[in-house]
Amino acid sequence: MTVGQATGERPATETGRLGELYREHAEPALRLAYLLTGERALAEDLVQEAFVRVAGRFVHLRDPDAFAAYLRRAVVNLANSHFRRRRVERAYLTRAKTEAGVGAGAGSTDPMVEDRDRLWHALGTLPDRQRAAIVLRYYEDLSEVRIAELLQCRPGTVKSLLSRGLEAMRTEIGGDER
Repeated sequence: MTVGQATGERPATETGRLGELYREHAEPALRLAYLLTGERALAEDLVQEAFVRVAGRFVHLRDPDAFAAYLRRAVVNLANSHFRRRRVERAYLTRAKTEAGVGAGAGSTDPMVEDRDRLWHALGTLPDRQRAAIVLRYYEDLSEVRIAELLQCRPGTVKSLLSRGLEAMRTEIGGDER
């Protein structure tokens, strides 16, 4: 008796398609999640959760060939949920620091690291939908129409999200010039 049989796992032939989907879609989904979050471990967790959710509903998908789109949407939704929770936590910590009178720490001295950190910080200050629109447009290279489908809004809204997001990032990065 094999370990799979002892634990009640499905034979490899039944999981073959899922394994194939994972090999095909995990890496691009991980890159998307990383760009949305800026944290590798968090990105891995989000992709794993998104894959489990989409794969669990695979037989119910209207268009199984659109697995990548469903997975991408799940990653974006999970990242948005994470940032909503994080905002609540930050608000609490900010109140706690204000009450305790604790100050902030110092930054890096390496210019390359500093520039990258400024960019990540600027991206992180954006509202969820603006951040998602920018990552989907400029990293995933999706069209405005496709982004609109993923974010469930109109293409004109995507244009607005991109424009406002980029302007906010320019202001944030340019606001503390050397």
